[in-house]
Amino acid sequence: MQILIIDLGSQYTEIIRRSLRYLGYRSLILPPEESLEWIKKNKPKGIILSGGSASVYDQDAPKVPEEIMDMGIPVLGICFGMQWMAYKQDNGSVHRVQEGKSYGPVEVSFETESGNRLFADLPEKLKCWSSHGDSVKNAPDGFKVTATSLAGSVIEAMENGEKNLFGVQFHPEVEQTEDENAILRNFTEKICGCKPDYSKEDIIQEIRERTKKELGSGTAIIGVSGGVDSTTLAAILAPALGEHLKAFMIDTGGMRKGEVEKVKEMAKRAGIHLEVVDKYKEKFVREIGTTIDAEEKRAKFRKVYGEVFQETAKNCHATHMIQGTLATDLIESGSKGNSDLIKTHHNVDLELGLKEIMPLEDFFKFEVRDLAYEFGLEDLVAKRHPFPGPGLYLRIVGVPVTDELLEIVREADDEVSKILIRHGADGLISQIIVALLGVKTVGVKGDGRVYEYSIAVRTVETADFMTVKGFQLDPEICSEIISTLTRHPKIVRVFFDWTPKPPATTEFE
Repeated sequence: MQILIIDLGSQYTEIIRRSLRYLGYRSLILPPEESLEWIKKNKPKGIILSGGSASVYDQDAPKVPEEIMDMGIPVLGICFGMQWMAYKQDNGSVHRVQEGKSYGPVEVSFETESGNRLFADLPEKLKCWSSHGDSVKNAPDGFKVTATSLAGSVIEAMENGEKNLFGVQFHPEVEQTEDENAILRNFTEKICGCKPDYSKEDIIQEIRERTKKELGSGTAIIGVSGGVDSTTLAAILAPALGEHLKAFMIDTGGMRKGEVEKVKEMAKRAGIHLEVVDKYKEKFVREIGTTIDAEEKRAKFRKVYGEVFQETAKNCHATHMIQGTLATDLIESGSKGNSDLIKTHHNVDLELGLKEIMPLEDFFKFEVRDLAYEFGLEDLVAKRHPFPGPGLYLRIVGVPVTDELLEIVREADDEVSKILIRHGADGLISQIIVALLGVKTVGVKGDGRVYEYSIAVRTVETADFMTVKGFQLDPEICSEIISTLTRHPKIVRVFFDWTPKPPATTEFE
């Protein structure tokens, strides 16, 4: 591993690894208490300190080994990482003041003088992404300020060229920082001297070898939902595991229109023998329909989902279950590093008496899409919009789920998708969320009073789903969506939601 990432509790730590992988470099993530011994033994070419939610002056702040700043290895501190670097040189250099806070986009001005390796080939100003409550108020001795924002009042970057120590207050790893990965590329190539050592062929081979090693002589089941992740993973593993892999699909009753047939088609094209389990549909509706709380709905879905897995495993004499769980799922579930719980995922930390294998746990959606192309799934998988495991159950908000409401939102989802495809907007959007809002409002249809539901249409664009920005539809498309959906007798209004993440999440629930 050429680069070591020390995880200091950021939601974005895995995105740093993803960005390095995109550039072609292997990296390893370790907590601070394990990092020093590993560094001494393996001598990486560079070290990256992640961001984090703590303040450097908190008693329980992550304890980074201070020796790393004197080992001659280039160090890049991001957000908390930069603050830690400044604080250890001068403990009065970090402060928490209103003008130092920044959450969201910020315009950064760079010092682009000759010899500035970290910001080489960047423009003088760039839109970057920040998420911090503390700031470095003055660069410590030996450091110079290399970037600022708010007319020079906030330090956005600093460096000690003699010791090869670099710090940035913003997040160069996320796609909202519009440098096209140039800062991380400059750090790895120009400063650390890394050489590309990663490819898609390596990824596929490693997934197969690691899974075969974990499975041993056992038999595994894999749930194929028809989404990008599980279908691509089944396509990768089917040739390698043969009869030791049993693939099945759960028809939960919360599927999109025509979804079961599409999944069968995808499985056949990918060379996957697929069994469909549909006898639990009524139980899913009955259990989930007892609550309107988002986390409780996810928990109830997860419970029935687990029962299906257990029964299928018993019928197949399976010893393991394989999940298409992504890094995003683990991060949001609070199961990756030191990140906080955002929402419970149905395919994370299941305790079903089966050994769990998650070959995609370090990967993000766009990477799995790239892998799908390798198996000829570009039309059926790689270009499909993601769909959550609990499906339409998460798109009925504020009112108990019923078969009738599922059918309303299913039809609305299908109509919106058709309209976007017809206008050529479908391929520009990363995900489409069509949700039924449970509060009824008054309307007028045919000169008569109606008192019915509203539909929210949310369209977003993103690469990794850790951050998203709203994709604003043309007024012509919005008008057609409104006109089409309100023809339904149970729909009286249509809202459009383009709120970014953060502060929103991609799904409503």
